[in-house]
Order: sequence, then structure tokens, then C-alpha cells
Amino acid sequence: MQKFSRTWSLMRASWQLLKQDKEILVFPVISAVCCLLVMASFAVPMFLTEYWRPPGTSAPGGQQVAYYAVLFLFYVANYFVVIFFQSAMVACAAIRMRGGDPTVADGLRAAMSRLHLILGWALVSATVGMVLKIIEDRSKWLGRFVAGLLGMAWTLATFMVIPVMVVEQKGPFAALKESAVLLKKTWGEQLISNVSFGLVFTVLAIPGILLMVAGFFTGSTVGVIACLALGMIYLLLLATVQSALQAIFNTALYLYAREGQVPAGFESGMLDSAMAQK
Repeated sequence: MQKFSRTWSLMRASWQLLKQDKEILVFPVISAVCCLLVMASFAVPMFLTEYWRPPGTSAPGGQQVAYYAVLFLFYVANYFVVIFFQSAMVACAAIRMRGGDPTVADGLRAAMSRLHLILGWALVSATVGMVLKIIEDRSKWLGRFVAGLLGMAWTLATFMVIPVMVVEQKGPFAALKESAVLLKKTWGEQLISNVSFGLVFTVLAIPGILLMVAGFFTGSTVGVIACLALGMIYLLLLATVQSALQAIFNTALYLYAREGQVPAGFESGMLDSAMAQK
């Protein structure tokens, strides 16, 4: 319960910082648009050629290789877009926490200067994602269970990879190693933050979902379309804020765990208690 309370305090502090730098919200919006474009560029050709269906174990080897090769390329492209704009958000958050006043250009410039690191981490992430996908495809229930456990462990271990890459400009494997080291200091806060953020935004998403459902009871096509549109806009805005807050939270936790200095906008008490005692 103490960890939940502490994480709530950190979330509130992240929100206060976001209000100072609302331009950070631009990055998840652009990221979402780019991800949709990437998805369309892969989904349309695969749908037209009927290669969207995962091949069974009895399918020819060439078909399986082709399917997973295309899927891997999709993973790389999608991860690259997501990591690029997450890096821009982390860069802006780090500038603010160190007393600066970041702009969108600052975030984009920082991400562009780390393009090779971002591509490297996208390749690593895509490889892990592909392995988990194959495990899931090969065994329905057991595969999903194992992939879920491995995916959760991977998420925790890589919690601070992007802040390490952005601030320290370390390569993917060095950043992964550093993230794992910092995990030992902040593992409780990382785990609870994932649960807390997910819980909070799941609850906040309920009005948007109810609005879309209510549209089908209006009895008119216009009402259905209007409710669906408003509900989707609400959910997209919510996802945008969640992404920005998570990036700010990760950056604050990283800076304190790595440098021992309290980031601007946060209190030493809440961050002191977030560190595991040695």
C-alpha cells in the first residue's frame, strides 16, 4: 500500500510537470499517426495477398519464413517509430527536470542525434517480440502463458532503457544492462507504476467506452456515428496523456536512481522511498 501511495504521488508530480510542458503531448500524437501509417503499409498488401493469416505448423517452410520475415520488418518499423518519439519525450522531460525549458524542436533534435541507438534498440525489441510471437503461435494456451510471463519480465527489465539511451547515449545492450542494474533499486516502483498507470487509465477510459455503447441506443445513424467519434477522440486523448505521463515518470525515476539528484518538480521524500535499501 505504501508503494501504491508513493506511486500516486509520483504520478501527480508527473502531471504537474506535464502541465508546464504541454508540447510533449505532440509526440505521442505524431507517434500514433505514424504507427497507423506503418500498419497500413504492411496490412494492405498482406490482406490483398492473403498473407495476413499465420501459417500453421504444416505450412511449407518457405511460407512460414516469408510470413515471419514480413512480420519482423513490421515490428522493426513500428518499434522504431514508438521508440523515436518516446526518446523525444524523455529528452524534453530531462531538460525540464534539469531546470531548462524544452521545446518540440529540442525533443526531435535529441531523438535525431540518437537515430543509430534508436534503430539498434528497435531491432533488439523486434527480435524479442518475434520470439514471443513464435512461442505464442506454436502452442495456444501454454504458449500464451509463457509469452505473457516473458513479456512481463522483459517490460520490467527494459523499463529505463530509453532514458539511459537518451541521457547517457549508450548502445542498446549497454542500456539494457544499465536498466537491469537500476531495476534492482527501483523494481517495486516500476512494478507498481505499471499497475497503477494501467488501473487509473482503465477507469478513466470507462466514460469513453460507455459513450460509444450508448450511441447504439440512440436509434439514429447520426447518433451512433457522433457517439463513436466522440468516444474514440476521448480514448485517443487519454492514451496521449498516459504515454506522456509514463515517459515523465520513467525519466524522473531514472535520473534520481542514476544521479542521486532530485529532478525539478519532484520531492526528495517520494523519490528517496522509491529506492530499495542496500
